[in-house]
Amino acid sequence: MATLKEIKNRITAVKSTQKITKAMKMISATKLKRAQDRIIATRPYAVKMSELLSHLVSASENIANPLMTEREIKKKLVVIMSGDRGMCGSFNSNLIKFSVNYLEKIGTDTPIVTVGKKGSDYFSKRNYNVVKSYTHIFSNLDLTISNEIANYLVSGYLNNEFDLVEIIYNEFKSVARQVVTKEQFLPLSKPKGKEDAGLTDYIYEPSSKEILEELIPKHLKVQFWKTLLESNAAELGARMTAMELATKNADDLIKYLNLLYNKARQESITKELLEIVSGAEALKEG
Repeated sequence: MATLKEIKNRITAVKSTQKITKAMKMISATKLKRAQDRIIATRPYAVKMSELLSHLVSASENIANPLMTEREIKKKLVVIMSGDRGMCGSFNSNLIKFSVNYLEKIGTDTPIVTVGKKGSDYFSKRNYNVVKSYTHIFSNLDLTISNEIANYLVSGYLNNEFDLVEIIYNEFKSVARQVVTKEQFLPLSKPKGKEDAGLTDYIYEPSSKEILEELIPKHLKVQFWKTLLESNAAELGARMTAMELATKNADDLIKYLNLLYNKARQESITKELLEIVSGAEALKEG
């Protein structure tokens, strides 16, 4: 059995760790609230833009926008969106495992763009075909960097560098639940059929085709920004849950160590008493 000093040192160490996990949980909870507020603020704009885009596509005939035109898939590009830091449970490991399995199906030489340090480190060290890497963007998530990445993807697609762009990320469902999701980013899918026969038939100035040419790139930027926000909120939720669990586990360990400490202390006292009694008996007999 460990000595009293060793057990006491271990209790002190666990208590120090527990303070850190408690602080990280509180920080994650605060950041998560802000991240959720940003998603809520972005969602109505994204929904309305999707509605307008759908209406324009439904109302316009023979649309030939290059960002919506499907072509023979000779080369895919996969965007893998991980976190920048660890200590968030299985958030990164689940995403990387899903991505690795998918890349094995379509070819491990498939070009990939990594967003987040964890994904960048993993795929770069294992000699995957990482063509672009963005790290440390989630600590100060900004629309400028989001638009930069979206522009890179759109430009590459228009220049026929790749024929299909897919994004793998963690979708935020709740604080305790994040779902690894794969979505097609380019080409932009056309809405199936008429959206709603009751929609007002607007007169567009300039023409609907010209508006579409302006609207589609903006729509793609908004969708990519929304995906970044989803991934960020999912990471914060995962970290908050992981730190809450770590704090609880530390509390259970402290209780166990205190029990162990008291037992060892009791044994030590009993041993000392027995030595005293034995010494007294020896003096009497002597």
